[in-house]
Formats: sequence, structure tokens, C-alpha cells
Amino acid sequence: MKILAFAASNSRKSINRVLVEYAASRLQSRFLPSAEVEFLDLNDYEMPIYSVDRENADGIHPLARAFFDKIGGADALIVSFAEYNGFVTAAWKNIHDWMSRIDMRIWQDKPVVLLAATPGPRAGANVLGTQEFTAPFFGMDIKGTHGVGKWGEGWDGERLIREEDVLRIDEALGALSIKGQKIS
Repeated sequence: MKILAFAASNSRKSINRVLVEYAASRLQSRFLPSAEVEFLDLNDYEMPIYSVDRENADGIHPLARAFFDKIGGADALIVSFAEYNGFVTAAWKNIHDWMSRIDMRIWQDKPVVLLAATPGPRAGANVLGTQEFTAPFFGMDIKGTHGVGKWGEGWDGERLIREEDVLRIDEALGALSIKGQKIS
């Protein structure tokens, strides 16, 4: 079983990277011990800002194709979205835009768990809401979502400390299904 996991952030100290690693660890320890988890770093997929002029001149950027192929090769995904001013990060939006030129269904109908971590109290409500709203247009099969707000109060440096956050992430991971098979 291959799980692709990434934080939709290019911050080297991303709390969303911490959250996605935590969730992947829980997935392996509680639900799928034999799962192979591959982590992607958006910094490895930095491309020029998408424009139709660039696409017409040079075609689809090879890094967009590589990211798209990584999604295609996975059985399921865990993604944690950083929220910048209520939206996805520019780094993720650019990768998304490039991949959508390959195929609008960038998620390729894969089951996905959506997460978000924020220092504020709204727990990524805007970014998770926009991802849920656009999911059908981009071929995302959402199996669960959870946002962790007030990150500094909910993370002790090694684990989530609020029982509600742990339960909701486990719920989302438990709802994840791989090729029609529920994992929990």
C-alpha cells in the first residue's frame, strides 16, 4: 500500500509538515502497519509561475508532470494545507495550476485525508473549505478532514495533546479507504 503525504507549504519549518508526518505515523501504527509512506517537499517542485504563455512556449513543466505522476502512483494521500491569508500557499497553487494543465482531475480520484494546522483559532477553516468545495472539480475523493487550531497550545513538540484533535485525525484516517477496502 503506497501513501503519498505532503504539506502544501514551502516553509522549511512548516507546522503542516509536522502534522502530516504525525498523521502518517498514526496511519502506520494504528491502521496500516505495512503501508509505505512517501513524503514530498514542495521545495523540490519549484517552478516558474504558471502562465499560458510559458506553457505554449515550453510545454508542461517536467516537475509538474513528476508531481502528477507521484499522485498517480499512490493508493491514497494525506495532505496538510497551510493557510496564508485564508487561501492555499502560492507554492501549492502554482503546482496545482501546472498539474491542472495535464488533467483537471489532478487528484486522479484518489482517496485523500485533508488536514490543516494553524496558529490561529479557526484551524484552517477557509483552506479546508475551499479544498472541499473544489474537490469534485479536481478529482479528489475526500475521506476525512480535520484542522488543528492554536497549534502552539495543541502540540507539545512530539505529539498532539488535545484528545479531540487526536480522535478527529484518527477518525479521518480510519475513514480512508484504499481501492474500495476500508482500512479500519
